[in-house]
Amino acid sequence: MELPAIKIPQIELPFDIPALLHPPVDHFIIALPIVVLLLEIINLFAKKRAIGVVSFFLLILTVVAAVAAYFTGTVDGTAAWDLLSKDAQGALKAHKLFGTYLMLASAVVLLFKLFSAMIQRGLMKAVYLLVLIVFVAGILKQGKEGGELVYKYGANVERVKALDDEMFDLKDELADYKAEEKEAEEEAKQAEGEAKAEAAKDVEAVKTEEKEETATSSTEPATTPAVENNATTAVPATPAVEVVPESAVPTPEVATH
Repeated sequence: MELPAIKIPQIELPFDIPALLHPPVDHFIIALPIVVLLLEIINLFAKKRAIGVVSFFLLILTVVAAVAAYFTGTVDGTAAWDLLSKDAQGALKAHKLFGTYLMLASAVVLLFKLFSAMIQRGLMKAVYLLVLIVFVAGILKQGKEGGELVYKYGANVERVKALDDEMFDLKDELADYKAEEKEAEEEAKQAEGEAKAEAAKDVEAVKTEEKEETATSSTEPATTPAVENNATTAVPATPAVEVVPESAVPTPEVATH
């Protein structure tokens, strides 16, 4: 069952609370109510006023320890918050809320102690003991959950913090590596695209040149060399002319009278 959220007004202390004081303070807030419960059980049979007075002062110390546990837990919880996982942060918030209830409950237990001292009746004492038992049970539960925050989730553990810091550095390096790899892939794709574009231009140039050569050869006139064919061409024979020398031609005699 989830408890309703309760918020204590923020109180500015005149001094700073060092970190890691919450664990030693918790020893008191756990031990004191158990001692008070044991004293009250003993006093049911002993009926000694001195025992009642001692338990009363121990309850005052319990209230002081509860307030100290609240403030020291706030400091330690703030320091551990960023290094915790989502589950651990949820557990820490629940731990703080229940601790706030226990701090207020310690004052309630003290009031019931005063009422039982002023009203000398068995019923009042029985109610006070019941309230005290419930408070002790709540303190033990809170102590168990606080231990889980340390041992299960590593809250405020120095070695865990060191490992978290190393993991954070590795994540940064991995992010840088991924960015460089992505940039290299983009450059490779760009270079490949440029190479393909250059190859396409070369192919287009070759095709254009071939088209131009084809167009030029189709526009030139066809020249057919003359072929001499003696078999089909008949040349008429020229008759031989005999040349007779002039001296050989007889000159006719002219008759003289």
